[in-house]
Amino acid sequence: MSSALLWVVSPSSELSNGTGIFYSVREGIRIVDSSRFLGRNRSLVCKGRAKKGKKQRCTLASFNADSRYLCSGGSSLKNGGKSYVLSNAVVSPAGEMAMSSEQKVYDVVLKQAALVNRKLRSIDNLEVKPDIVLPGDLGVLSEAYDRCGEVCAEYAKTFYLGTMLMTPERRRAIWAIYVWCRRTDELVDGPNASHITPTALDRWEARLEDVFRGRPFDMLDAALSDTVSRFPVDIQPFRDMIEGMRMDLWKSRYDNFDELYLYCYYVAGTVGLMSVPVMGIAPESKATTESVYNAALALGIANQLTNILRDVGEDARRGRVYLPQDELAQAGLSDDDIYAAKVTDKWRNFMKKQIKRARKFFDEAERGVTELSSASRWPVWASLLLYRKILDEIEANDYNNFTRRAYVSKPKKLLALPIAYAKAVIRPSTTASPLAKA
Repeated sequence: MSSALLWVVSPSSELSNGTGIFYSVREGIRIVDSSRFLGRNRSLVCKGRAKKGKKQRCTLASFNADSRYLCSGGSSLKNGGKSYVLSNAVVSPAGEMAMSSEQKVYDVVLKQAALVNRKLRSIDNLEVKPDIVLPGDLGVLSEAYDRCGEVCAEYAKTFYLGTMLMTPERRRAIWAIYVWCRRTDELVDGPNASHITPTALDRWEARLEDVFRGRPFDMLDAALSDTVSRFPVDIQPFRDMIEGMRMDLWKSRYDNFDELYLYCYYVAGTVGLMSVPVMGIAPESKATTESVYNAALALGIANQLTNILRDVGEDARRGRVYLPQDELAQAGLSDDDIYAAKVTDKWRNFMKKQIKRARKFFDEAERGVTELSSASRWPVWASLLLYRKILDEIEANDYNNFTRRAYVSKPKKLLALPIAYAKAVIRPSTTASPLAKA
């Protein structure tokens, strides 16, 4: 008697072993969630009937890692047959294919890339933009941008230094985006966080809508409103960041990495999608717009994962655990171990795996930074290298992120800046970029 099978082929980095995982399904179809590999590695999910002595053919739900579109088809898995790809497939108990968090987020990536592509193809660059109406006596736009620059210089000194290499228009725009993101984050992490309600976030989102309509509420809003009128910036990543703030109001545990990935996108991956239209892509780059956005997304995810790993003890004291619960359990750990704040061999092994994952996202991001406009690469490289060093510091602290905060010393920061600059002057590949579609 044949049994229904879900065949999950190992990611491409392991295909040389020819290994796979078989799930026998007797009652319905169980959820299958492969490890999340952002474009680099691929998984194949095959649902079909295996019969002894018969050549296996499958009905496939496929997900192309380049185009990121779902499709279906049949294929032989022998003798050079076609292969279809599905990344992070999730199948409901009813047998329906559902998108993972990665796929949902990539829909946003595609939308942002399409917006930029339409802008680049536009012949008429004299499109009339709505006038920015400054409220009351708050002064002119230059003053608004100057204030954004002051905030950025105060709270993100290294990044601010890097932005000084950008063109004035891009520099001001990045400051405006940074300040809006900081103000949004302060709603749930700032001094008044205990008083923030879902209604307050709804009002903040309504205010965001006004910013995009050219009706700013205050000086800092005015700078962002002007920015989004000048660059092909879409509102969706901004809305999604607010959604991440909403999540922080009610959710303090994450069952698995798929859930955590979505949260990381909301609160940090969105920043990359907001920034790419301002940073710009090098004219000589052969990488696709989607792939550059994907790399920017990966940098945001990597940064947030690094924040989470650095702040485990601090978050635990606030009653929050931003670590996949299923992976904690697999390592023989629980929330109680985190509250106990003891560094054990189990904790070290768990942390090694979490750090390895974060570094994979940094690797993904590195392949995209070089494709950015030459004037924008240095601050991004500086941010990437410095954040990545936090992972090194966690290791140097013997994985004690309960009572010791990993940070990069000032001398190490200064040493990183010329390295970041050297990487920034490397020109994008004008031939076979690893980010470009085949």
